[in-house]
Amino acid sequence: MTGYPILGVEMRVVDPNDQDVPHDGKSIGELIARGDGIMKGYWNQPESSAEALRGGWFHTGDMATVDKDGCFLIVDRKKDIIVSGGENISSLELEKILLAHPAVLEACVIPVPDQKWGEVARALIVLKPEAQLTEAELLEFSRSHLAHYKCPRAVDFVESLPKTGTGKILKKDLRKKYWQGQETLRADFKTAKESGKPA
Repeated sequence: MTGYPILGVEMRVVDPNDQDVPHDGKSIGELIARGDGIMKGYWNQPESSAEALRGGWFHTGDMATVDKDGCFLIVDRKKDIIVSGGENISSLELEKILLAHPAVLEACVIPVPDQKWGEVARALIVLKPEAQLTEAELLEFSRSHLAHYKCPRAVDFVESLPKTGTGKILKKDLRKKYWQGQETLRADFKTAKESGKPA
């Protein structure tokens, strides 16, 4: 999604400390907004409302960039952004590249734990019928289109991906398998992500 704020709505892209990120079209932060048409809060959820509306701005949970002309580009959901070694990686951007490979039917990218980087990208791939593809071939394909730090560190080929009734991939369910037994690392890294400090 790309565009400018509508009349009567202010928008910003901010870091974990709610400070504006550079308007360079590259720096990723959370999209926040305020205006007469923005919600007043969640029904009967005062704590969630206070968190989402802190500082008088609605924190959307969308991660975005903004360029020098004030044009916004949503790149991912906050919960799906992969923070690897302090770098924000958009799972959607990576999935788009993987889906461009002629052998790939479906692609899902999730964060998995890593002792050095906190978390790294891992791709779960469903191949097209009769298609053949190796992990090395797909990794090389992704590296030919993206900076290496954005590319997955590993690939799992699966028969199918779990989905909701509307066809949305259940990334939360997929992440559970890889984070099992890593609760301490996960908790420490979650705290670091929210504070903007390295784990």
